Amino acid sequence: MKRIVILGAAESGVGAAALAKVKGFEVFVSDMGKIKENYKQILQQYDVPWEEGTHTEQLILNADEIVKSPGIPDNAPMVCKAKEAGIPIISEIEFAGRYTNAKMICITGSNGKTTTTSLIYHIFKKAGYNVGLAGNIGRSLALQIAEGQTYEYYIIELSSFQLDNMYDFRANIAVLLNITPDHLDRYEGSMQNYTDSKMRILQNQTEEDAFIYWNDDPVISAELKKYGIKARMCPFSIIEKKGMIGYIADGKYVIENPTPFNMEQESLSLRGKHNMYNSLAAGIAARISGIDDESLRQSLSDFEGVEHRLQKVARVGGVQYVNDSKATNVDACWYALESMTTPTILIIGGLDKGNDYNAIKDLVQKKCAGLVYLGADNTKLHNFFDGMGIPVADTNNMKDCVAACYRMAKPGYTVLLSPCCASFDLFKNMEDRGEQFCEQVKNL
Repeated sequence: MKRIVILGAAESGVGAAALAKVKGFEVFVSDMGKIKENYKQILQQYDVPWEEGTHTEQLILNADEIVKSPGIPDNAPMVCKAKEAGIPIISEIEFAGRYTNAKMICITGSNGKTTTTSLIYHIFKKAGYNVGLAGNIGRSLALQIAEGQTYEYYIIELSSFQLDNMYDFRANIAVLLNITPDHLDRYEGSMQNYTDSKMRILQNQTEEDAFIYWNDDPVISAELKKYGIKARMCPFSIIEKKGMIGYIADGKYVIENPTPFNMEQESLSLRGKHNMYNSLAAGIAARISGIDDESLRQSLSDFEGVEHRLQKVARVGGVQYVNDSKATNVDACWYALESMTTPTILIIGGLDKGNDYNAIKDLVQKKCAGLVYLGADNTKLHNFFDGMGIPVADTNNMKDCVAACYRMAKPGYTVLLSPCCASFDLFKNMEDRGEQFCEQVKNL
């Protein structure tokens, strides 16, 4: 009997363990941290043995194959030992993809993945398609398959970490939104290494498949010259130009083919330049999949967005508070600031991933009436922003942060949590950071 070892017992790892058990493998799960109670219950339900707080070599290095959590870096000691032992290491998505015939619509990019994935799912669901949601959002693909779900389509958000350990998996429709510096700490500080991971979404595509991408991204444009792409090319831009499948022109949202579609830009529920890209990518994926005009028009008009992404929390004392906790890199913060139309108090800070804040310097000077730093160590922020002549405050917990914003903001202002950084210095994750922000705002 083939032995499958799972490293990491969160959403993807536990899902992979359940699926491996259902498919008749000998399965073992190992997590260096503490396994959450709800995941222990799933492992017990499927009778999967597990350990926490350690990695026992003799129980791991006898595997025929290892499924690694995307959160575990490739240079982790046990991963290195597994490689030395010649054990294949794959991702949960790679493993799960072996056991479904569903069409895969896969979305990646440095920014906008979750919004675009959620929007495509919303469009397909509203059009009556038999569709599931998986990947870096929602429930794991492997667990859904283990439970016997039989969807015709899966809409899958893919991070670079997930793509790193995918080899035979094939995206029927691949969506690449943009490539900007992110997670460089995981890629030896190399932008090219990170870019190579993102481009893996193209692997295994055939002439029957489609590749949707933002035509104006300079990194994507340079990379495409290196690849012999077999899939149908579906570029989009927010400017009308030759060869674009989708674009914005004269106040209209336009998709040229496979069949023409247009609607008033003002009718789109998502606002801001960055959301035009997301809406175009989603609309093209929908049209390729045969979704009709009316369903697409209605879905693009009534989509409510996603939590923690430019989420309006409350208006207090004439000040609008906006939760953009998903902005974990500089580029995401740039898009958020670009969409602001009122004087803004920006909350920034957290676990820095090698950020270059020059990308937002001009927008901060133009849009921000104040900066509130939120991190365990705000030294880098002080060094970069303090000399700009904008009022600043230094905080290291959400209660003090929101209180500082309340003191700084005037009626008509916006308080924007768009941190540029990962959350793990002070919070469990970006969701925890956003939820604490919402809670403190509602306590004002």
